[in-house]
Amino acid sequence: MSLAVKFNISRGDFNITVDLALPANGVTAIFGPSGSGKTTLLRALAGLERLPGAEIIFNDLVWQDNNTFVPAHERNIGYVFQEPSLFAHLSVRKNLEYGLSRVPGVNRRISLDDAISLLDISNLLERNPASLSGGEQQRVAIARTLATSPQLLLMDEPLSSLDNKLKQEILPYLETLHRELKFPVIYVSHATDEVARLADELVILRNGEILGSGPIQQMLTRLDLPLSHRGDAETLIQGTVKLVDDEFGLMHISDGSHDFMVAGTALAINTPVRLRISAHDVSLTLDHQEGTSIQNIFPVTIEEITNDGKSQVLVKALMGNNPLLARITRKSAEELAITPGRTMYAQIKGIAVLA
Repeated sequence: MSLAVKFNISRGDFNITVDLALPANGVTAIFGPSGSGKTTLLRALAGLERLPGAEIIFNDLVWQDNNTFVPAHERNIGYVFQEPSLFAHLSVRKNLEYGLSRVPGVNRRISLDDAISLLDISNLLERNPASLSGGEQQRVAIARTLATSPQLLLMDEPLSSLDNKLKQEILPYLETLHRELKFPVIYVSHATDEVARLADELVILRNGEILGSGPIQQMLTRLDLPLSHRGDAETLIQGTVKLVDDEFGLMHISDGSHDFMVAGTALAINTPVRLRISAHDVSLTLDHQEGTSIQNIFPVTIEEITNDGKSQVLVKALMGNNPLLARITRKSAEELAITPGRTMYAQIKGIAVLA
């Protein structure tokens, strides 16, 4: 199963070239600044724009080529916009029923009850959209879209109109969708925190050009791409809660090869989690340090090193099968003779859990 899209268009001073083959499962994030072409790509997938010469194939079904163009209403796509766009004269329940009414009974794969449960909006059903917060409105809009039982869900910066507080309230619901949905999601964003929490695959788009695409753990740590050079450069590691230490308020989280100790006790054993490690929170040593307060120390093999400004370098190391970024001073790198292939130890001072 896959989604293939290819087109090349010019509009005045703006050009965009896309040639992608995306997995037809999980969440693929399209990341880039405003004006990079993210929404154009999404509208082409939805059939809202018929781009000359475009080729779009979803699960072996041709949506567009030189001889074919399947209109938007025949693509069975759900589209969540930046604004909720609910019907103001209808209650939440009626808004949801409108979405459900668009799908013949035989094609319904997501029940209304399932959509309501996933977004936790049962207490909102009799209210009107005007009485809801921005986050509640967007949750209703997503539930209405799910009620159409789409085979592909497109989300165009669905949190961009929310303030940070409301954004943090709705992100856990999007994570639930990530875990529960059995169809692919294309998620457009320019916010790294959303991408880090939600995406399995990442496409980086800038000035109409695809800079790279692939699994998010790889894309965040590629030193030839801009995300690794941001001030908030980070590594993501997939793990599972293996032990909860109530005495010290710690969780032991395993990636299959390493046992990370992380603050907190809120998660149950066997809960899958994503660990976020900032490049600023990783230091490198030649030997395993003793008598230190740092609990997470692991052997690594240096893979690549590059300058990051005048005084710092970025080091990419392999910790088992996981890439790990460290941002250290150029002076330290020279004094420790850090070069590709060298075995060292990574000291991780802080780890955030993205459940």
